[in-house]
Amino acid sequence: MSSKNRGFAAGLVGAVETAEQPRGVADRAGERLGVGALAGRNNRLAELASGALVSRAQELVDPGRCRMWSEHNRDYGALTETSCADLIESLKAQGKQEVPAIVRRLHGESAHDFEVICGARRHWSVSWLRSHNYPDFRFLVEVRELTDEEAFRISDLENRARADLTDLERARDYLRALEKHYDGRQKSMAQRLNVTESWLSRYLDLARLPSALLGAFPNPQDLKIKHVTLLKPLLKPEDRRQRVLDEAQRIADDLANGAAAPATSQDVIRRLSQAAAAPKKSGSPKKSGKPPPEIIASASGRGVIRLDGRKRNEVGLTLLLSGGTSREEVVEAFGVILTRCFPN
Repeated sequence: MSSKNRGFAAGLVGAVETAEQPRGVADRAGERLGVGALAGRNNRLAELASGALVSRAQELVDPGRCRMWSEHNRDYGALTETSCADLIESLKAQGKQEVPAIVRRLHGESAHDFEVICGARRHWSVSWLRSHNYPDFRFLVEVRELTDEEAFRISDLENRARADLTDLERARDYLRALEKHYDGRQKSMAQRLNVTESWLSRYLDLARLPSALLGAFPNPQDLKIKHVTLLKPLLKPEDRRQRVLDEAQRIADDLANGAAAPATSQDVIRRLSQAAAAPKKSGSPKKSGKPPPEIIASASGRGVIRLDGRKRNEVGLTLLLSGGTSREEVVEAFGVILTRCFPN
């Protein structure tokens, strides 16, 4: 350290020395403090430069100056005092917001200064407190410079830990992001999200189920990605797809008219699976003996598993591998059989 800097630091300490302290002691203490303070600053700058220390800009702001990001997937209008009760009580007990929301700074907007990427529930709760006898509460935000794709990935990471976001809502978010942020390249999207392609594919398949099919379910939000392995094979080839969609329409009509209809998602899937089977030809002569084995086919119509008969407590299966059946097709076919054997 230069003598100029040492003198400056010593002067700062000298300005606050007490009358009882000897002058020489004050000089030596000032020199030691000056060296430590400047060395600490240099160390901090070095840590920032190397990436070992991350600096984030956090601010306490008026929540009224913040708006939700257009791609935010939480239904902000559905938030209530009841749904946010635990967070409201935590904020009151702590006297402040402990975890900052992630926002982007807006430019050129007179009504808002920030756009909330993650933290809608925190924003709602602080806003509620400010209007219910806690006017001094402020909204803690962490300001970041983010592209839309980066904002989507941050939001997705937070959403995976949330139990109140359904598989169907998450699936639809992924499908929108696939085109908007990744130009339809599923592999690139999986890499950026750090997930497997097969994991992402199941969510995308769920989002792509036709609305006519979803209309057969009492509550489509109850559908899980595990149901995709049962529903997707029912939609190919075209003749089977049409039988399934016709049956889905009949179920939807029953639901609308208050008539008897399947009560659960498994009940709907079981009825659709039955409708998918090819209709029996009328007028054919009755055959004696055992019925012909049933073939469980893949989405492409290729036979995957043959049911060789079912006794009281067992089912005979044969894998049909000669046609180039893939592992994924076998897993889907087994899912259909398991649903029949274990409907609940």
